[in-house]
Amino acid sequence: MASTHDVTALLGEWSRGNRTALNQLLPLVYAELCRAAARQLRNERADHTLQPTALVHEVYIRLVDQRQVDWQNRAHFFGVAAQVMRRILVDHARRHGASKRGEGVRCLSIEEARDVAAPNEIPILALNHALGGLEKVDAELARIVELRAFCGFTIEEAAQALSVSPSTAKRDWRTAKAWLNRELGYGIRP
Repeated sequence: MASTHDVTALLGEWSRGNRTALNQLLPLVYAELCRAAARQLRNERADHTLQPTALVHEVYIRLVDQRQVDWQNRAHFFGVAAQVMRRILVDHARRHGASKRGEGVRCLSIEEARDVAAPNEIPILALNHALGGLEKVDAELARIVELRAFCGFTIEEAAQALSVSPSTAKRDWRTAKAWLNRELGYGIRP
């Protein structure tokens, strides 16, 4: 992971209008954003058309267009990146759902259905809806879910990005999972 100090310093320069800082920032965060995108897209449907690199580039384009953001630190940047990634993935899922509703659906007999494993992933639109509810209840819990679910961060990475201890991040993650499990009725992986 990129040095927190380096990223924070460059974000400050970028906020003050230094375009050179943006060019220096990109290499520091690009690999991390690519890892997050790849982790996220591994959990998507097999026929997903969005590739990790395309997702990162779309996130980058949207972040560069953020003219009025006063970037506070690395955690703020990755928090905003997680929100942008979430919006992109949700929009993509909505477009896919709208164009594919009922198209190519295979019907299974009861005998066939018995042998099909239930999906262990939460549909992105359902997670997005539940996450919106969690944001209203506790924005900090929603941030850790965004970092874990949409950026694919580990507990340790999320703790670092949020500037909290790993034990606080673990506690917040457990609390958020319990809330989401109640809302969604799905099992959420650690």
